[in-house]
Amino acid sequence: AAEPWPENAALYQQLKEEQILLSDNASSLAVQAFLQMCNLPVQVICRANAEYMSPSGKVPFIHVGNQVVSELGPIVQFVKAKGHSLSDGLDEVQKAEMKAYMELVNNMLLTAELYLQWCDDVTVEEITHPRYGSPYPWPLNRILSYQKQWEVRRKMKAIGWAGKTLEQVLEDVDQCCHALSQRLGTQPYFFNKQPTELDALVFGHLFTILTTQLITDELSEKVKNYSNLTAFCRRIEQQYFEGHEKDTSTIAARSSKRSLLR
Repeated sequence: AAEPWPENAALYQQLKEEQILLSDNASSLAVQAFLQMCNLPVQVICRANAEYMSPSGKVPFIHVGNQVVSELGPIVQFVKAKGHSLSDGLDEVQKAEMKAYMELVNNMLLTAELYLQWCDDVTVEEITHPRYGSPYPWPLNRILSYQKQWEVRRKMKAIGWAGKTLEQVLEDVDQCCHALSQRLGTQPYFFNKQPTELDALVFGHLFTILTTQLITDELSEKVKNYSNLTAFCRRIEQQYFEGHEKDTSTIAARSSKRSLLR
């Protein structure tokens, strides 16, 4: 039986307007979408030091009762242990397929977002450094930004992305979107009528890419090439976020250049 969900459950992320970056915004929105799909209310709390408060050093994280859990995968497991699951109706083959597509999104879209933020020099100087360090005084703002940049670039080197050009990264994004578009087809969700955690994850990343102002629109244009993916984002925005204006998790409250519906 499902355990009662506390009314004061909270999700923590960085400051929306001036600090949070594309990848963290996408990850946070994916968790918000997942919890909305489970019909589990959560209050979004923005903190400048959210990254340092997180047990894994990554956002978002949720604070439920006396427990703190960070990132979508562990949050899905935590929620499942409380009796709430979106993927119980899937058979073993479908569950394996869902996990494979989630890996694809994390390996391609999330990595591409991190690459763009920390390895594309123009984006780093004009967007990433100013936003990431915004809550802190000089020189701490620069020190923390360079520290994070070094950490991400070391990761990129380890997975073989450091030598990629921006064009190659955008091509990877296109391939990922093509695979997702093929799998979705004309269905409302990836596994037909009901959303799963895959839908939440894909929505978090694609919606954020489509609505975040970057130096150029090259990244969002890759997503816009697939009309069923943009329609999918609109559908989830309407179903799970519209009409939740009083709830701070609403997309309308996000720092974005536009809603998909306008």
